Amino acid sequence: MTNSPESTGSGEQPPIEFTCASCDTLLRVPVGYAGRAVRCPQCQSVETVPASQGGTPVGSANAEDPLNLSSDVETTSSEAETQSSPFGGSPTAAGSAVDSATETSSGDFASQPSPERHVQVGANLKSLIGNAGKYETKETPTKVLFDRIVAELGKIYVGQDELVLGTLVALFSSGHVLIESVPGLGKTLFVRTLGKVLGCEFGRIQFTADLMPSDITGAPIFNIKEQEFLFRPGPVFTQLLLADEINRAPAKTHAALLEIMQEYRVTVDGTSHPLARPFLVIATQNPVESEGTYNLPEAQLDRFMFKVVADYPTQQEESRILELHSQQIDVATRLDEEIETVTSGEEILQITAANAQVRVDPKLVEYINKLVRMTRQWPQFHLGASPRAGLALMQAARTLAAFCGRDYAVPDDVVQIALPVLRHRVILTAEAEVEQQSVDDLLTDMIRTVEVPRI
Repeated sequence: MTNSPESTGSGEQPPIEFTCASCDTLLRVPVGYAGRAVRCPQCQSVETVPASQGGTPVGSANAEDPLNLSSDVETTSSEAETQSSPFGGSPTAAGSAVDSATETSSGDFASQPSPERHVQVGANLKSLIGNAGKYETKETPTKVLFDRIVAELGKIYVGQDELVLGTLVALFSSGHVLIESVPGLGKTLFVRTLGKVLGCEFGRIQFTADLMPSDITGAPIFNIKEQEFLFRPGPVFTQLLLADEINRAPAKTHAALLEIMQEYRVTVDGTSHPLARPFLVIATQNPVESEGTYNLPEAQLDRFMFKVVADYPTQQEESRILELHSQQIDVATRLDEEIETVTSGEEILQITAANAQVRVDPKLVEYINKLVRMTRQWPQFHLGASPRAGLALMQAARTLAAFCGRDYAVPDDVVQIALPVLRHRVILTAEAEVEQQSVDDLLTDMIRTVEVPRI
């Protein structure tokens, strides 16, 4: 076994011993891996190394470059030591890293540590800004605009990094976003603020059980004076549309909206009415209340580029929210006085077209392909992602690279946005649902088994 980088003045610290929860194999790892995740060599399950041993606290890894560690995970029940590359951090915590690729059950990928594997799983602004310093960047028009949009949004809207980043990536990638969150997290405020910052029209539809397709698309109205039917546009004719609680409407109604998302037009009585571009749908659904709701079919969920999970704000963020929004000042007044419009619909379309020129290395294309295809082989997934998921990953990686001021995409871009792209495109097996396994945790484990290319 290779010694851990952590030691005291009196000598090496003893390794940590713990039992695998799945197969009861006794494992032994260096103290530098306390609090990190490792894969059991016997059953291949991912286990978290305890932070203490026998009641004695054990320090966590603090090496200058933890990717250079090559310590083994030992099992005392086997005759020979079996090596296993550890994973850094918890599966869903911010700052978790992919230290190395590990062997899958089919043995397709070898364990070959590389610096490019230290990538963030999960989309947030902090990791995007942190990863930007790892590569050569330029103050491109896209990066300057992105920074200005985020700065203006921060004047009114606090926190929810994944929501902000996912929405902006979808907007500049011609996609749409599905948000899953409890009420009261400021989704309407976010869309209104975003519309003001972008100089785009804002619309909101509250979906209910009696909402009909014509209520959102519009319908012909008979003009008595002209003695003819004239089309009256519905609320969908806007640029930023908040479809609140989309799953409360019957299938026929939200199916009409999803058709508009794909075609960017409304067809009534054989006449097509195009929508103004850019057109972004931000649909929401409540994960708590299921009574009186209609689950979106998988084919319709696949139309959304991202599924973003908005959680409660942190203590510091919630304190900031109380300071900003407890003075009973009308939101429209604050938007007019405090928020500056920094772009326009025409500029957004130009930048979206320019982002298509961001280079994607063939190795990165193969990496994206492996990630998507692996979802169809992962044992806990009954149904994997479609090729549309791969297209979404490609487009999102290009946009993220442009936001960072790069004209080329890197593995960090792909992995950072992988969870929002894939989490609504996979279906758990019955066994995984009974065990209440998390889709995000399973996807994170799956991503860490795919070898990250050197680019």
